[in-house]
Amino acid sequence: MRKQILSVALAASASLGLVTTAVTTASASPSPRAHAARLCATPSSPEVAACRSLKLVDDSGRAVNPAGQPVSPHAISGKTPSDIQDAYKVARLSSGGRTVAIVDAYGYPNAERDLGVYRSQWGLPACTTANGCLRIVNQSGGTALPRFDVGWAGEQALDLDAVSATCPDCKILLVQASSASIANLGAGVNTAASQPGVVAISNSYGGGDLSDSTYGSYYNHPGFAVTASTGDNGYQGGSFPASSHYVTAVGGTSLVRDSNSRGWSESVWNGAGSGCTTLNAAPTGQTAAMTSCSGRAMADVSAVADPNTGLATYAPTTKTSSSWAQYGGTSLSAPIVAAVYALSGNTAGYANTLPYAASGGLFDVTSGSNGTCASWCTAKSGWDGPTGLGTPNGTSAF
Repeated sequence: MRKQILSVALAASASLGLVTTAVTTASASPSPRAHAARLCATPSSPEVAACRSLKLVDDSGRAVNPAGQPVSPHAISGKTPSDIQDAYKVARLSSGGRTVAIVDAYGYPNAERDLGVYRSQWGLPACTTANGCLRIVNQSGGTALPRFDVGWAGEQALDLDAVSATCPDCKILLVQASSASIANLGAGVNTAASQPGVVAISNSYGGGDLSDSTYGSYYNHPGFAVTASTGDNGYQGGSFPASSHYVTAVGGTSLVRDSNSRGWSESVWNGAGSGCTTLNAAPTGQTAAMTSCSGRAMADVSAVADPNTGLATYAPTTKTSSSWAQYGGTSLSAPIVAAVYALSGNTAGYANTLPYAASGGLFDVTSGSNGTCASWCTAKSGWDGPTGLGTPNGTSAF
């Protein structure tokens, strides 16, 4: 397995001290000693969502890199902010202080503390409640926050770190729903859309294939970029809210360094969700001739999601303790794309139509598959199920 080792001397948080950190980024070929563990259990009801985060661990549950070696403050594994910004050509771009909202379930008492550790590690500007960069509210916009859930808290950590990595000057609104029901999460989306400064809303979760006629009002917010993870089970049909007419459905890739002119290459991550639903209409620009789907097909666009090429993340292991790990899943790709929308400054109308009108501003992903099916599993030139139209190449497609 090809690996690249980058040693950087960076100041971590006061709790970690000054460390020399070896950062490991790896190819998409995992060691048998490393596997992806789901943070959230699969719900029994289609009206209840699961988070889409995956954590790279060994058989004992320890955080490891793709070679199966333990992760620690002195050996952090995964993509860095500079990796993400370089791969998607958004380095040195500014959002002008626009806000990305993150909607997840349950509470995460140490969200601000852990985000501070992450941003300090990579030399990003502080994002705190005191300086106005970070706000944390419940699904109604209040300050009485819900109970802690370690799986969903890990999801929130990944989302916070992914937005920070992609858009360091974005402000962040974290909305914590009371539970993982689509109704409560949807209420959180409505709250996010009502808050000043918000331009993009990231949703790294999904439930069953549901109809916009019942649940679409939660995600119907023209003028905002509403992104949603397509899932981590490969080809699966529809999964809401990614299957909604109103959102940008974000699939997943494996992202590795390359000697090509871009400096990176991408292929389909085999877990990336894709599918076709007849419950909801396709967004403008997505046609049946393109997708072989008479309704709405997933995905629209994509970004890195393979946990073996995932993001270095500082996330909770218990209610009081946190540590470094390598995370992935389409929970990673959805906030990356939301942050790119924020950098673009262009979310007029229904933002999911924009890439279809400017697909030349994307890196087309043309290799790999996520299963065996007639139309929605294998990468090809142009639109395909697992990666949609492709991944960000700057902001022109958004």
